[in-house]
Amino acid sequence: MYGNKKIAIIGLGYVGLPLAIEFGKKYDVVGFDINERRIRELKKGEDHTREADIAQLTETMKMKQQGAVGLSFASDASAIQDCNVFIITVPTPIDQFKSPDLGPLRSASALIGSVLKKGDIVVYESTVYPGCTEEECVPILEQRSGLHFNEDFFCGYSPERINPGDKVNTLTKIKKVTSGSNPETAETVDQLYASIIAAGTHKAPNIKVAEAAKAIENAQRDINISFVNELALIFDRIGIDTNDVIEAAGTKWNFLKYKPGLVGGHCIGVDPYYLAHKAQSLGYHPQVILSGRRVNDMMGMFVASKVIKLMIKKGHKVSGARALILGITFKENCPDIRNSRVIDIYSELTQFGMAVDVFDPHANCDEVYDEYGIRLLPDIYAAHYDVVVLAVSHADFMTIDYGRLRNGSNTVIFDTKALLDRAIVDARL
Repeated sequence: MYGNKKIAIIGLGYVGLPLAIEFGKKYDVVGFDINERRIRELKKGEDHTREADIAQLTETMKMKQQGAVGLSFASDASAIQDCNVFIITVPTPIDQFKSPDLGPLRSASALIGSVLKKGDIVVYESTVYPGCTEEECVPILEQRSGLHFNEDFFCGYSPERINPGDKVNTLTKIKKVTSGSNPETAETVDQLYASIIAAGTHKAPNIKVAEAAKAIENAQRDINISFVNELALIFDRIGIDTNDVIEAAGTKWNFLKYKPGLVGGHCIGVDPYYLAHKAQSLGYHPQVILSGRRVNDMMGMFVASKVIKLMIKKGHKVSGARALILGITFKENCPDIRNSRVIDIYSELTQFGMAVDVFDPHANCDEVYDEYGIRLLPDIYAAHYDVVVLAVSHADFMTIDYGRLRNGSNTVIFDTKALLDRAIVDARL
C-alpha cells in the first residue's frame, strides 16, 4: 500500500500543510501550491500559519532527499504528473453576495484534470455543499482529462476538520470522515487516511453524505452561537450579564455552555451559506440556518453601538475620540485573519469619526493591510485611549497593563470575550 501511492496535496494552507507532513512520513508526497512565495517559505522550513510542526516538516523534507518516501514542494504542475492520488485542500470562500465562490475549487480541478491518468484517485477535502464534488468538480476533471468518471478515474471526499491554532486536537487526533465514488474507491480512500489518523476513520456511505456531514458540523455550531448571541442582545436590554446567566444555567448537566461573541473565520462564518445555497437551489429557503447567520453577522455592529452609548454616558465626545481594538484575527492565539468580524467593529467606530488603532501580536502586518487596509499598531503603549475593545482572547492580552492605556478614569473598556477582570471593564458580551 505504501509503495504504490504517490500523493499530491493541492493547496498548502492551514489544512494542506499538516496533511502533507503526515502523509510524507509514510508516502512519497508532493505539496503543491500556485503561490510561489509560499513554496519558497516551506522549502526553507518556515510556516507563517504556525500550523506545522517545524521539526516534522524539516524531517519529512530530509526523508525525501534521502529516499523514496518523504515530502517535497512545487508550484509547477509538471512535478505532480506522476502522482496517482490527488488531495485538494483549496479554500472555498463566499462572494460579496454570500454565495459560494467555487473559483479556487474549479481551478484546482482543472489543474488536476490536465495531469489525470487512468486509475488515478482525486480526493476533495475543501468544504462544499452536498453534491458539489460530483456536480461541479467531476465534469471539469472529465473535460480536461478526456477520461470517464468511475471508469478511468475515481473520486473521494474526506472533509477537513483542522481547528486553526489548536495544538491539542490536531490532525491525527480527530476522527476522519471518508467516502468514495464506488465501494472499492471508498475502501482505498478510507485505508489511506486510516494509515495516518490515530483517532480512526468513519466511512460514509457515499460522497454526498460526507459533504453534508461537514456542512452541518459548522452550521450546528453557528446556530448554537447565534442563540447565545441573541440572548446577549436580550440580556443587554434587561441589564444582566450574559455570562452570569450561562454560568447559572450551566449547572444543569445537559446545558451546552456556548459563549457569545464574534463569529468569523473560513468555516463557521462561511459554511452555512453553502448549505443554504444548496437548499435554495432545490426550492427550499432555510429559516433557522439563515436566521442564525443574520444574528451572528450583526454582533460587530452591536458591540460598536454599545461602545458609543457607553461613551456618551461617560461624557465623551465621540467624533475625534481615540479607540484601541485588541485583536484582528478571527480567533484566539492564531494568525488567521480570514473573514474576521473584528473589522465590523473597526468600520463602525471609524464611521462615527473615531481614530481607531488595532493591535495584534499574532497577525501578519502585511496581510492585515492587504486584506483590510489597516496598519497594525507596533507598540501597544504608544498612546492613551478613550475606548479599549478586547475583540480576541489572545493569551497575550491577559498581561497587558490596562491602566497605561487609559486616557483618564472615564476610558470605556468593552470585553467581548469575558476575559478580563470584571472590575476594570464597563461591559462585556
